[in-house]
Amino acid sequence: MILAVAGGKGGVGKSTVALNLGAELDAVVVDADLGMADLPDSTGPDLHDVLVDRADPVEAVREGGPVDLLPCGRTLAGARAADPTALVDAVTAVADAYGSVVVDCPAGMAADAGLPLFAADRSVLVARPDEFAVRDLVRTRELARELDAGVAHVALNMSGSSPPTGRVERALGAPATAVPESEAVRRAQRAGVPVSEVAPGSTAAERLRGVADAVTAGPATPRAPPR
Repeated sequence: MILAVAGGKGGVGKSTVALNLGAELDAVVVDADLGMADLPDSTGPDLHDVLVDRADPVEAVREGGPVDLLPCGRTLAGARAADPTALVDAVTAVADAYGSVVVDCPAGMAADAGLPLFAADRSVLVARPDEFAVRDLVRTRELARELDAGVAHVALNMSGSSPPTGRVERALGAPATAVPESEAVRRAQRAGVPVSEVAPGSTAAERLRGVADAVTAGPATPRAPPR
C-alpha cells in the first residue's frame, strides 16, 4: 500500500501526521516535500540524491529508528537538481521492497504535490479545523480523486475542544478524526518521534491510531493506469 498524506496548505501538521501513520502502519515514510523537508534527517543519501540518480531509493531508506524513513535533502541546490518525475518510480520501488509506504506530500496544488498522489493507492488529508483550511482541502480532495488516490480519512489536526468534525465530513465526503493539540504532540515533535513513543496513552496517540485503523479497514483504491 502507498498512502499519500496531503494538505491544502502548509503549517497544518501534515508531516506530524505522516510520521505517526508510518509508525502505526509499520511503513516507510518518504519525505516528498522537495523544497521544504520537515521530517527528521541524518547523514547519508536522501531523496534528492535518489531523484538525480545518485542513490538507489531502497538503499537510501534509514532503518533502526522509531520509523523507517527516506528523508529529503534540505538544500536549495538539491531541490533544483532533483527530477520530480522520478518520484513515482522511487516510491514504488520502496513499496515493492517494504510493503507499505506513507508519503508526506508537499502542501498546496503544485505539480510536485500531485506526483505522490499519482503514486498512491489512497490518501489521508490533513487540515486545521478552520474554514479557510478546509476550503483549501476541498481542492486537494478533487486532485486526489482525479489521480485515483481516494480519500480514506481526514485528520483535523491541532483541534480544540469543539472541532467541526461533522461539517468537515459533509464538505469532504470522508470520515474525519479530530487530533487535539497537546503537550504530548509537542514533545514528540521536539524529539522527532511519533506520539506513541512519548505518550502512548494520550488522546492524540489514540486518535492517530484510529486514523491508521480507518486507512487499513477502508476499501482499496485502484491504482491509476499508466498515462
